[in-house]
Amino acid sequence: MHIAWLGKKSPFCGNVTYSREITNGLLDRGHQVSFLHFAEEENDPDSWPGYQEVPLPFLYKSQVYTIPTLKASRILTQSLEELRPDIVHASLTLSPLDFLLPDICAELNIPLVATFHTPFGGKRRNIKSSTQLLSYQLYAPFLAKYNRVIIFSEEQREILTRMGLLAENVAVIPNGVDANKYSPGHSRIKTKFNAKQLFVYQGRIATEKNVESLLRGWKQAEMGLDTRLLIVGDGPLRPSLEPFYGLDSGIIWLGAIADDRERIEILRGADGFILPSLVEGLSLSLLEAMACGVACIATDAGADGEVLAGVGVVLDTQGVAGQLRTILPVFRDHPEMSKIMGQKCRDRVLESYTLDGNINLVEQLYQNLLSQPRMSLKVS
Repeated sequence: MHIAWLGKKSPFCGNVTYSREITNGLLDRGHQVSFLHFAEEENDPDSWPGYQEVPLPFLYKSQVYTIPTLKASRILTQSLEELRPDIVHASLTLSPLDFLLPDICAELNIPLVATFHTPFGGKRRNIKSSTQLLSYQLYAPFLAKYNRVIIFSEEQREILTRMGLLAENVAVIPNGVDANKYSPGHSRIKTKFNAKQLFVYQGRIATEKNVESLLRGWKQAEMGLDTRLLIVGDGPLRPSLEPFYGLDSGIIWLGAIADDRERIEILRGADGFILPSLVEGLSLSLLEAMACGVACIATDAGADGEVLAGVGVVLDTQGVAGQLRTILPVFRDHPEMSKIMGQKCRDRVLESYTLDGNINLVEQLYQNLLSQPRMSLKVS
């Protein structure tokens, strides 16, 4: 089948990884993929192979949201008219085009699928998760016009159905990772950083990721001179945090790393992966660490607590620094615990969160949608 995929290629974030991995998997299975994304008019020097690409003009884009130009919707409509795909799949980019797409596809009589990435908080709601809940309230009336909406957990489904979406139109298809690519293996990363033990955070340095609580908890735990915390990622809070949490506390700031091989080597050498987020969808970084056999500590934000239940350490989103101050020395003093927990984390990924399994479910959703009469797909 021919899938027109609307997604992101930059700046690097989980949405970009999701679009790349799913569309590559669809191509590998013999499907045709056209990739529509916000880009400059000239050819992208970092073009992904195998796609027919359609650039959509924009005024501004970030890891969080995108502002298209006024002519972007016209270009999108014309492109879909020319491509005539069997399915349009939008990996929603928090853009005004998200709200226009259902009407465009209904007019062209093309089935429309969305993946809704917007994160949500843990069981104990906080200010940031309340803000995210407003995003759900804003999007719900428009998501109801999509033929199918993919989300990552049953809790997300409950939120959306309470807001008026039909349960049968909301599909729970968790993120998945390539468990062959992300796997345990040899790493020299500890030698590089002169570390006996190594812990990793990977993600944006932003308010919703709650990185400052991780840094405070780490510093208070007094992990020792031969234990390191690597901060992989960049974001608006980095300039204000890095000067106060540095190598004297065993913290090393690496910035964003786009090279998968480099990130995998870091994960393979880690004794623990820490994700202190206030809100999440389902973290691909967490799944990548689990697949590499790393012991994982994460808050119950989004679906992350569900993924880690019974195999890792699940923190409350409130009081993260205090919880880490207590937990981290236990990992330091009992390194054998990291190995046992890391194997359990990888087993969980193999059981429920592989990329192949994810794509199987996406293909099945496409086929079910295409088997319905086209008129019945129109959503009022």
